[in-house]
Amino acid sequence: MSVATAAMPALRRFAFLLVVALTWLCAAVSAQAADVTVVVTDGGGRPVADAVVIADIAGQAAPAPHEVVINQHDMVFAPFVTVVPVGSTVSFTNLDPFRHHVYSFSPTRRFEIKLFGQGERRSVRFDKPGLVAVGCNIHDQMQAFIRVVDTPFARKTDAAGRLTLRGLPSGATRVRVWHPYLRAPGNEMVVAVPAGATSLPVSLRLRRPAPMQHGY
Repeated sequence: MSVATAAMPALRRFAFLLVVALTWLCAAVSAQAADVTVVVTDGGGRPVADAVVIADIAGQAAPAPHEVVINQHDMVFAPFVTVVPVGSTVSFTNLDPFRHHVYSFSPTRRFEIKLFGQGERRSVRFDKPGLVAVGCNIHDQMQAFIRVVDTPFARKTDAAGRLTLRGLPSGATRVRVWHPYLRAPGNEMVVAVPAGATSLPVSLRLRRPAPMQHGY
């Protein structure tokens, strides 16, 4: 009997043990993470769009930075709320037949894009996490918010007030919920996540929108 033939049973046993180990590992990972759907409503039970939900999990790297676009159209920033990873670039595109002057005085990222006209685009990079309130120095009613995050577990609600945090580790016991009109310090509240939860209802007390303040 050759050496190769004699080694076959040992190789088969090793392959079997490897498959068992990988199966156990995948099962363990699946048991430790779950998709959690968050449903956000106001005091009247109506869905709340543009609420940002963030889970801060130690040791989880932020997603790769990328470029997103915020348009100015009909004197409105669209989208109203944007969530981006640290290091991302936001391009402001003017689709209106008149000029805009986009700015932010937020400590997270102060910037000023002076007068630019229809079809023109200006870009800003966001290098640290936090909130950035954006306005137009000509049209005070224009507002937008950029939430810069350093976690993969951050999303904003859609028009139905829903979002899903995918693969949320079981160690996540709470999330932060932010909305620009939330009646809470910093427009943010902390919500506990019950063990094993796959759905999380959240009710917010909202105030009326306030005009953009140049010192925001």
